[in-house]
Amino acid sequence: MSRIFIIDDHELLRDMLRAGLEVDGHEVIGEAAGPTAAVAEAMRLVPDLVLLDLHLGARSGFEVLSEFQRRQFKAPVIVLSMSEQPRDVAESVRLGAAGYVRKGSSRAELRRAIEVVLAGGRHFGEREAALAEAGRAQLDGEPDLLSPRERQIAVMVARGASSSKIGTEMHLSPKTVDTYRSRLMAKLGLSDVPALVRWAVRQGLVDLHER
Repeated sequence: MSRIFIIDDHELLRDMLRAGLEVDGHEVIGEAAGPTAAVAEAMRLVPDLVLLDLHLGARSGFEVLSEFQRRQFKAPVIVLSMSEQPRDVAESVRLGAAGYVRKGSSRAELRRAIEVVLAGGRHFGEREAALAEAGRAQLDGEPDLLSPRERQIAVMVARGASSSKIGTEMHLSPKTVDTYRSRLMAKLGLSDVPALVRWAVRQGLVDLHER
């Protein structure tokens, strides 16, 4: 029996995943809806595998992958996401994900991914592999103007989060968030939030339906 940890901000989906995993003989040892709690709990519980969504409310699953990488977290991670943005797949690979499964995939596809990754392999279907390659080309061809924190705040602003909300999520004061926002907008040569939203969509960092 494998011990699995689920990170997703939708309770109903977590319930459905847990039910399916338990039918397949796995044990769901924990769940989390946001990056901070997810990293702390996963480090404490030491699962055999993590299933991770990329969109965690106003925050991002990339924060979790980055923190796992920084802490040398040993359990493999399968990204389970609605996103078909090439950048999202490529960034997941860059940050150490062992697999990427789109949420529209069949249960059999997820089962295969889990089996392969638990056996020490990597699982990216043909579609996901092509997306990763396209995203890698995009990332390699553009300079990264923003620091990781600036990029994180840019995504949260583009998704409609206020400075107060971002500050609460990131443990920063609203004034500090405003400073970050002004600085990243200046770096990108943008004058207002609608322009930032358009930039984030072009970069594949957010989808318009998230607004």
